[in-house]
This record gives sequence, structure tokens and C-alpha cells, in this order.
Amino acid sequence: MNLDDAVARSAARIAASGCTPRIAVLLGSGWQPFASQVEAAVPLPYAELPAFPSMGVEGHAGALVLGRVGEHQVAVLAGRKHAYENGDAGAMKGAIATLAACGVRVLVQTSAAGSLDAAIRPGELMLVSDHLNIVQRSPLVGEAGSARFVDLRDAYDPVLRTRALATAERAAVVLHEGIYAWVLGPQFETPAEIRMLQQLGAQAVGMSIVPETILARRHAMRVLALSMITNMGCGIEDEALSHAHTLAVAQSAQDTAVPLLAAIVGALEV
Repeated sequence: MNLDDAVARSAARIAASGCTPRIAVLLGSGWQPFASQVEAAVPLPYAELPAFPSMGVEGHAGALVLGRVGEHQVAVLAGRKHAYENGDAGAMKGAIATLAACGVRVLVQTSAAGSLDAAIRPGELMLVSDHLNIVQRSPLVGEAGSARFVDLRDAYDPVLRTRALATAERAAVVLHEGIYAWVLGPQFETPAEIRMLQQLGAQAVGMSIVPETILARRHAMRVLALSMITNMGCGIEDEALSHAHTLAVAQSAQDTAVPLLAAIVGALEV
């Protein structure tokens, strides 16, 4: 089945649910409990959506949850496929294209990330203001025509960011803001690489967000992205890094992160 057919079939399956989402929320490591915030939830396993990927990482459920958050109809993607799993930067291409076909206008992304800034501590949250594509891979390679030449100025929508910051302030939650550096992984960075990223001006580093942002902007979606800080970058402090450590810290931060995400989504104007 080609991608266009897979997208059409997936979009038809979503339409059959009766939900017409205008906001999609992509859940990264540590953010999965947000799916339980969806009211009148209709879960669709990715396996029932031909354009969606199979999951291969612990902490990523692999289901699309349709329903409402506040006044908004939403599509919550409980899990993403990462480029480090098979080298494909376009692993989420079909999923993002399906959301666009369904009328989604805003993509809210979440992730876990390592801090490069001593002032941004594990357990805290960072709003992404811009990114560094350190990998220099694109999910748009292979596309034809002018649509592949995507303008990434204001890739992370300034109006949405302002609303998110105001929501965090009302909730008395510290929400940092900074630049996210995308690395391929799955290995963690070396101390030398962390120093390089700091010199390039990044405040956080992770293995996701950027490919999906590029795909969303290719489909004219507005993007908002939040990272849950789970560790300090290698060499900044004396701690051993592992995926288990990432998940453990993320779990401890969920009580703050998940309600804030629900409040931010509820406050968005689409």
C-alpha cells in the first residue's frame, strides 16, 4: 500500500469515529498519562491505522486517542517512532499527514530531554523556542515539488508559546524556554558533544521533536513543543544515564507536567 492510500484509509477510520480534531498532542516519554485526561475517549490502536508506525520503545503505547480536552476535540498520539529505531527521519510521516488530512491545525509535541543549562533541572519543564537539527536529516527527503522547501522561521509558534507561558504562570509552574538540539541516538551524548551543543546555544538535547516539527510545518500546522527534563547532559554532573533513569525521573515529574499540558491544550485558540 502506498503512503497516499494509507493516509486516506487512516483518515477515513478517524472520521468514522465522529471526532473532528483540530489539535493533536504527540506524547513522548513520561507524558503518556495525559491520554487519561481525554474525555469521551475513543482509542484506536496504531495497528488499525495503516499510515501509523509500529512501536518499539518502552513507554510508547502505540494508540491514537480521540476525544475532548476542555472545549477542544483532540487526537492524542500515545507514542512516536524515533529515527534511531531504523534510521528513518520520516517514521512519523504517515501519521502527521493523516492528522493534516483530518483537519488538524495545531500539533502539540512532548518529549523527554537532557538539560545543557545548570538552571534547568531534572523534573522541570522547558518550552521549545527553536531547534538545532544536529543530525542534518530531513523527513522530506524524497518528496517532489515546492512543498518540500519548508520555511522554519517561527517553527514553534510564538502566539502558542505566549499562551503556554501564561498558562504555566497561572498554574504557578516553572516553565523554562530554550533551544532544543536533536541528536540521532540511541546512545547518549559524550561530554565533548555536550560541550559542543552548549557552545552552539542549546539549552536541552533529545532524540525526537524535530522530524515531527518539520513534517507538521510542511502541512502548515502550527507547532508547540514541551520537553520534560530528565537528566543533566553527560559530564555536567556525576550521574550515569540510561533509558530506565529517564523513565524514572519522568514518572516523578508527571504530577506537574500532565495537568499543565491539559491546561495548555485547553487554553489554546485554534
